[in-house]
Amino acid sequence: MITFRGLTKRYGQKTVVNGLTSVIETGTVTGFLGPNGAGKSTTMRMTVGLDRPDSGDALIRGKPYAELRFPLREVGALLDAKAMHPGRSAGKHLLAMARSNGIAASRVEEVLATVGLSDVAGKRTGTFSLGMSQRLGIAGALLGDPGVLMFDEPVNGLDPDGVRWVRQLMRSLAAEGRTVFVSSHLMSEMQLTADRLLVIGKGSILADAAIGDFIAGNSSRSVAVLVPDPAERAKLADWLRGNGRSVLPGEGSELLVDEATAAEIGDLAYELGVRLHGLAERTASLEQAYMELTAGSVEYGVTA
Repeated sequence: MITFRGLTKRYGQKTVVNGLTSVIETGTVTGFLGPNGAGKSTTMRMTVGLDRPDSGDALIRGKPYAELRFPLREVGALLDAKAMHPGRSAGKHLLAMARSNGIAASRVEEVLATVGLSDVAGKRTGTFSLGMSQRLGIAGALLGDPGVLMFDEPVNGLDPDGVRWVRQLMRSLAAEGRTVFVSSHLMSEMQLTADRLLVIGKGSILADAAIGDFIAGNSSRSVAVLVPDPAERAKLADWLRGNGRSVLPGEGSELLVDEATAAEIGDLAYELGVRLHGLAERTASLEQAYMELTAGSVEYGVTA
């Protein structure tokens, strides 16, 4: 479990993280979302003692990181895939980490096999691609078999197979009862991976909820109705608008009815004698809900 209690960090006149208070639960994958500059990486750095908060604290299983005797056995973190000595081999890099925390050397071979890097254990990390470095960073996070894991943009540089592997890894770690805290800008992937979301904007919490509740609470639902006959399509649209419903034209013979259910529109069409060729409910994606929520929190937006 990770606990944030009033976590605040300032750089000069700018407050990067502002009173962050939340609990990242065990047995779940918690997605950490926010625009560039929102304070995600700073929050993770403070959690593992790389930055000092101006006030508040971040606790790993009830203790600050600095008080953990063997921190790699308690929390594993991938914050910067290239943060390793370029002249050291992958195996030696992990071995040094293991020895610093009293971890058996045999564990190095195990985690290299887990991430698919056994064949390049003797290769210098400075020659690694970004994707290979990401895999090695994940191996380092897993090295101490910790109960808490944090990953900052872990799928950067990975091919589609690697992205799917990371998704399955996160889900399996959470299923083992571990705490998995992961930031990413890939909304489609986060929607497939996360159980809960912590969303921040300009350093403050915008949402802290289960992913289904987040999407439902930050988007509208609609029904796509396919009516082949133009006169019947106009009849249905006129009735809906006359009763205060929002109706927009879709593609071809389609109508889009906001805040409705398929059953409701199907029953109405039957009563009006309107023949349908299709009826489907549409819900927003995580990306749509996220964009709606964070529209006013983007610090580095661009013009179209």
